[in-house]
Amino acid sequence: MEWTPDELQAIVDEHALVLFMKGNPSEAQCGFSSRAAQVLQGLGEPFASIDVLSDARAIPMICEWSDFPTMPQIYVHGELIGGSDIAMEMLQDGSLKEMFEAGRQDKE
Repeated sequence: MEWTPDELQAIVDEHALVLFMKGNPSEAQCGFSSRAAQVLQGLGEPFASIDVLSDARAIPMICEWSDFPTMPQIYVHGELIGGSDIAMEMLQDGSLKEMFEAGRQDKE
């Protein structure tokens, strides 16, 4: 992966749910990434996960591109919602499912 702004934008445009994380959903390399993966798995929809540890340039490039300082980062229909804490709150209050469903309807 090039980790260019265009490449990053293409990833979030191509997938309804994207998780930039340390490791992968089955082998997360930090607690926050593990929690974020669990949140998206709890949503019950397929999602793309990108291992930001695969390239030393990834984290600074993604954080600069998104203007969000930390990992993991979760995108729903191209919109950054934040990290694992925000996603967990949204899953618990139902707003994550609502946002996902609304975006799905907009694409139809």
